[in-house]
Amino acid sequence: MTRPAGLVPSAMSASKVKSQKSNVNVNPSGFTLIELLIVIGIIAFLAAIILVAVDPRKRLAQARDARRWSEVNSVLNAVLKYAADNEGDLPGGIDNVPGTAQIMGTAASGCNVSCSVAGTTVTACADLDPELVQEYIVRIPVDPKGNDGTYSFDSTRTGYYINKTAEDRITVGACNPERVSSIFVQR
Repeated sequence: MTRPAGLVPSAMSASKVKSQKSNVNVNPSGFTLIELLIVIGIIAFLAAIILVAVDPRKRLAQARDARRWSEVNSVLNAVLKYAADNEGDLPGGIDNVPGTAQIMGTAASGCNVSCSVAGTTVTACADLDPELVQEYIVRIPVDPKGNDGTYSFDSTRTGYYINKTAEDRITVGACNPERVSSIFVQR
């Protein structure tokens, strides 16, 4: 039997095809440049969205406001415990003038300029330290931000106010809230 011209025996053609296939890289191991650029672009886009969503300045301001709420409650509780232990008398630093608030601190003057949310403030600070510290509260708190842009807060002027209302209620508040319009508690 004669073979038609141009046909190769099957054994020879299989070995040639096999050797030709082994030289061709059909399964590349790695990524192309365009694939890497797409993945990097997606990661950068997601990172930008996360940074906008997290907004560290906003979170820090919220944390400082939460601390203010806690410290305002602590001071009010200390004042009320003092009053309970002393037959209803309030600490000596709190004035009896309804409608005015006092900034807490040790300064004898200059306390009427740094707390607009308290309304009318008197010149002398309410020094609650001698009556409250150690027995009712660890220390009189100082505003966590440290200033309001104009005035610095420290132990002489804390950034917190106290007020006795005409109805004999005690209000304690923060002078420098950041994310809310006011922070105060009253009992």
